[in-house]
Amino acid sequence: MRDKTQSNSAAPGDGLIRAGAVVFFIGAVATVVTVAPLFLGTTPFPTYMFGLSMLMGVGFLIAGAGVLRSIAAGRRQARAASAGPSGASR
Repeated sequence: MRDKTQSNSAAPGDGLIRAGAVVFFIGAVATVVTVAPLFLGTTPFPTYMFGLSMLMGVGFLIAGAGVLRSIAAGRRQARAASAGPSGASR
């Protein structure tokens, strides 16, 4: 029997993973920009740039939540498939 899921369809959690990756990337760029003046010997950036660096952790948490949501959806789908057409579990 062929799976009904399209190969290009979005699974639950995919949006969170993508959003987390974007937020993580923004945080990574902010971290590089914030740390660069320390190595170059120039004037450091304002304090809010250090706050933007925290977006790396936030992005990681968002992506992790997306992975957990995807795992939960896969488990629900596996349970539904193992229950069979009658709906009763073995």
